[in-house]
Amino acid sequence: MNDFRSRALKPSWSNFDGFNSPQQQGEKRPELTKTIDVSIARIKLPTFNFEYLDVYNAIKNRRSVRKYQDGKISLEVLSYLLYATQGIEDPSKPFYRSVPSAGARHAIETYVYCDRVEDLKKGLYLYLPLEHALVVVHQNDINVLDEMEYFTFGAPCTFMWTAIPYRMEWRYAHCSEKLILLDAGHICQNLYLACESIGFGTCAVGAYDQDVLDKFMEVDGENEFLIYAAPVGLK
Repeated sequence: MNDFRSRALKPSWSNFDGFNSPQQQGEKRPELTKTIDVSIARIKLPTFNFEYLDVYNAIKNRRSVRKYQDGKISLEVLSYLLYATQGIEDPSKPFYRSVPSAGARHAIETYVYCDRVEDLKKGLYLYLPLEHALVVVHQNDINVLDEMEYFTFGAPCTFMWTAIPYRMEWRYAHCSEKLILLDAGHICQNLYLACESIGFGTCAVGAYDQDVLDKFMEVDGENEFLIYAAPVGLK
């Protein structure tokens, strides 16, 4: 535990210029988002217009919710929640998003497993923040995996965030672990507040079978891996 604390929870910033990071070595900056071939069909997300709860009451009322109504959620709701957690207002300024990120590195990718979302088939989708669109990863059923009732809680959809560590390591070297974890926390808190603002609920999930879910998401488990998740549904 002491080694982990030193490395991940309280890394030293006393000699940032001496980190010898890939950025300092002149290596090319990694892309801010995953590159998806233009030939792959996009699902454009709709604009949203809701009566929102004010921020104070959203903060005051926020609780983890583990039981959800059985019905579907609308694509409009999903659009709003994706914007609230990783959205980009101006595609010409992709560094500026709805959540903060250390050095604007944005080492987190957003996937959504959709079980009961209007106009979407059941399956796993990747969010493209620059386009405010989704692409299909696959249409497999997560519920056939063991103990998924403790991961999705039967929710209509589940946000699943992966980390791509090199995006952060490129600049911050050995301090990256801490910063990636902080970024994930910012994103999930935005989801909590955005859900509360429209009468929905969510519950952060950090306990899961890493290998099983990395395989389900079709990521390699090294250069990209699941780091956090949260089911979403109407209370």
